[in-house]
Amino acid sequence: MTKTTTKAFSPAAAVRYLLPAWVAATVWLGAPGTALAARDDVVATINSNVNNFYPAAGTTGEDYNAGNLMFNGLVRITQDLKLEPELATAWKSNADASEWTFQLRRGVKFHNGADFTAADVVHTFKLLGDPALASRARSTADMIKTIETPDDYTVKFVLKEPYGAWPDMMIERQLKIVPASVPLAELRVKPVGTGPFMFDSYTPGDKLVLKKNPNYWEKGLPKLARVTLRIMPEDAAKIAALSSGDVDILWNVPLESLQEIKAKRAITVDSIPAGTWDGFVLNNQAKPFDDVRVRQAMLKAIDKRVLVQVALFGEGAPTHTPIPANHPYFARNIGFAPDVAGAKRLLAAAGYPNGFKITLSVPVGRPTRERAAVALQQMLKNVGITVALERVPYSRWGATIAGKAPFYMDGYLPRPTPDTATYPWYHSTGSWNQQMWHFSSPRIDQTLEAARRTPDPAQQRDLYIRFQEEALQEVPGVVMYSINFATAFRANLQGFHTHPYTWLDLRTAYFP
Repeated sequence: MTKTTTKAFSPAAAVRYLLPAWVAATVWLGAPGTALAARDDVVATINSNVNNFYPAAGTTGEDYNAGNLMFNGLVRITQDLKLEPELATAWKSNADASEWTFQLRRGVKFHNGADFTAADVVHTFKLLGDPALASRARSTADMIKTIETPDDYTVKFVLKEPYGAWPDMMIERQLKIVPASVPLAELRVKPVGTGPFMFDSYTPGDKLVLKKNPNYWEKGLPKLARVTLRIMPEDAAKIAALSSGDVDILWNVPLESLQEIKAKRAITVDSIPAGTWDGFVLNNQAKPFDDVRVRQAMLKAIDKRVLVQVALFGEGAPTHTPIPANHPYFARNIGFAPDVAGAKRLLAAAGYPNGFKITLSVPVGRPTRERAAVALQQMLKNVGITVALERVPYSRWGATIAGKAPFYMDGYLPRPTPDTATYPWYHSTGSWNQQMWHFSSPRIDQTLEAARRTPDPAQQRDLYIRFQEEALQEVPGVVMYSINFATAFRANLQGFHTHPYTWLDLRTAYFP
């Protein structure tokens, strides 16, 4: 964390500086020596409108921020990536992790005064599994065979197959618990959760205003009475508003603006590792990427450490797969040194002694990927691969490039577990793999299946390290780096920290 503080005053200068403010304060309050009341509200920026107040329908960072402030899940993840109870107080599994029993927190009320019980959990997952609602987290509900409720504060998930990371899944952004007492149509307009803040008003294009939940279940929280999320898409406007004091928190600071903001007075910049990643897609069914030696050569040709500096200005870390470098399952015994000579030998063995020409599609408006593409072009040139860059507007990306082009840049937000961060991309039946890489490996399938079955963290760690080693040998595609996530805020704001899952956690934030 980087902090910028003001210069020290001399005693005489301090008197001259503070006297007018003291006089104004005593006149305003009507009595000498009475302190000004501390602020009890905060203003934060978000980049665009909140499109979904129903958490399971969320698809953007703005949706997730609103959901995190107004709702709770059964389990949450801390800033150091550890699970802790939220609406559940404890959980356990049977021997093969096919049944998971959660004890629920008593005495919790929804914003409308209704008691939180097991019926609300059942209702939440029933909605989640509805195909008509098309939640991106519907696959989680599809894993459930039945939900049993022995009493009002016990929920037992009986799964279709063993799954050792089921509690980790409960931190997913879409899995916030919604009340059975509120119709979904009403919930979409006026959200009702159990979270620290309650819905007050929403003006699309302007702001979302939330107020303190006076009956929040965490004692003494939240400390703020009011939260305003101002919708500000322009980076320059956000930075100016933070500098002038019109806003208190700038959420999702552009990496290219970090140094500028760090130089400003009375501003704290908090940049932390996160699981967001960029990579380049190699369609394993299209030439030349149907030959594993070509894919291996592409990996050996690049220097991921340089890509971190060029694309992220150092605000990130090279990684092997979507498992980020700060995760306890990250394979630290594998290096990132490029091997140009080895790449050339592999290309020659694959029938490309003089390299080849290819087009790399790059999304316009994704600056990290645009910068990485230019650097990648130069790195591949060193092994004889000539790359033409095709810049494609993001409005056309899904229709013309994603899942269609043989060679393109892409990137994704953090996932809640190593399984959800890897299985969809690397298992032969994985949803993202079938759309992007079209890759199949029996041994990687076996490793990932074993990792999702075991509830033992030590066994999971060993299996995911083995998976990373196998992925670097078979190279379905290349994950270049994980990207830091940054916020900037007024230096006198206390109790607030950037969260690695990129949402705003304002439960403990306050102005002294």
